[in-house]
Amino acid sequence: MRITRVSTVVVNAEMRNWIFVRVDTDSDGLFGWGEATCEWKTRAVAGAVEDLQPLLIGRDPRDIERLVHVMKKHSFWRMGIIGMSAISGIEIALWDILGKFLNQPVWRLLGGKVRDRVKVYTHLGLGAMRAVYESNDTDLIAEHALEVVGRGYKALKAVFIPYTHYYAPLPDVNRVAQIMQGLRKAVRDDIEIMVDFHGRPASIGAALAYIGALEAGRPMFVEEVLPPGDALAMARVAAQTKVPLACGERLAGRSEFDELFRLRAIDIAQPDICHCGGLLEVKKIAAMAETASIGVAPHNPLGPIAGVAALHFAVSTPNHVIQEEMVGVVPWYGEVVEGPIRMVDGHWQVPDAPGLGIAVNEKMCAAHPYAPEIQLAARDGILGDGTAVDW
Repeated sequence: MRITRVSTVVVNAEMRNWIFVRVDTDSDGLFGWGEATCEWKTRAVAGAVEDLQPLLIGRDPRDIERLVHVMKKHSFWRMGIIGMSAISGIEIALWDILGKFLNQPVWRLLGGKVRDRVKVYTHLGLGAMRAVYESNDTDLIAEHALEVVGRGYKALKAVFIPYTHYYAPLPDVNRVAQIMQGLRKAVRDDIEIMVDFHGRPASIGAALAYIGALEAGRPMFVEEVLPPGDALAMARVAAQTKVPLACGERLAGRSEFDELFRLRAIDIAQPDICHCGGLLEVKKIAAMAETASIGVAPHNPLGPIAGVAALHFAVSTPNHVIQEEMVGVVPWYGEVVEGPIRMVDGHWQVPDAPGLGIAVNEKMCAAHPYAPEIQLAARDGILGDGTAVDW
C-alpha cells in the first residue's frame, strides 16, 4: 500500500476555518481523514500540508511513526505551530487509514479501551462565538450556563477574565468574583465549572488576584492563567494557590511540556491533538503527564474530525480527565461530517466503527468555503490607553 495524494479541504465555520486533511492510497480507494485546524493560520497550514506531500508520496501509510519522523526531520527547519498542525492533520488521517485497513476502531490500536464512556464539557452557547467571547454580564452568563446544563452537560467552561496587563485593577477583580458567584449559584454544586484566562494576565500577581476571586466558586480548574511558555512562573502560581491549574493548548510537542511536568507546575495538561503532532505524540505527552501525577484534558474547540480524534484518544488514555468540545459554533456543525460521537448524560459513548468512523460530506464542505476569520484579538485585545494585550 502506498500514499498517492495528500490534500486539504477548508471549511469556514465563522470564527475559524476548519482544515480537513485527506490522505489517499493506491489500495482500492482506501483513504483517511484528519484535521489540522489552526486559527488565523489557515492558508499557511494548508500550504504546509502541500509542502509535506512530496515527503509522503509512495510511502506506506501504515508506518505512522516513521512518516512523522520523515516530516519532522526531512523538512530541515524545526517545526513551529504551523508545521506541527500540518503534521497533526496528516498523522490523524494515517490512523484512520490503518484502522480501516485492520477493520478496527482507532482507540483499539492506541492501546485499547480504558473506560466505558468519556466525560465532556462545552462552552457557553455550546461554543457559539458571541456567547463564548462577548458574555460578560452576570445574568447573561448564568442564563447561557443553564442552557448548557439543560442540554445534558455536567460541566462547562466560561471566559470572563478581563483583558489585563501587569496588574489586576480592583474593580475588575471584584467583577470576576461577582460573575463566578452568580454562575455557581445558577448551576449549583453538581456542575463542574472551568474558567479560561486565555493568558490575559501578564504577571504572576495579576493571575493570582483573579484566581483568588474565583476560589470560593470552586472551579474544576483555571486555564492559561499566564501566557504560554514560562514554566517557572506557572510553578510560582501553583505554589500560591489551591485552585487546580491547567494549560498547554499553545504548546507544540513533548519538549514544550517537559519543564511544566518536571516542576509539577500544573494539575491538568491540555495538549491539542491537531497542533502537537497527532494522536501518537499526544499519547506520549499523556504518558509523561501520568508519570508526574498530572491529568490530561485535551484542547479542542475545533471541527468535527478533531472531536472524533479526541474521542478515540480519550477512550484509550488512562489519565484522561475530561474532553472539550464546541458543537454549537455553527448550526450545521453535524452536517459536514457524519461521525460516531454520541452524547448521553454528559458523556461520549465508545465508538465501534473501523478507523475514526467518519464520513465527510464534501458537497456540504464546499458550501462553506474559506473566508478570512474574524479577528477578535485585533478588535478586543487593546486597553483604553492603546496597549496591545493577550487576547
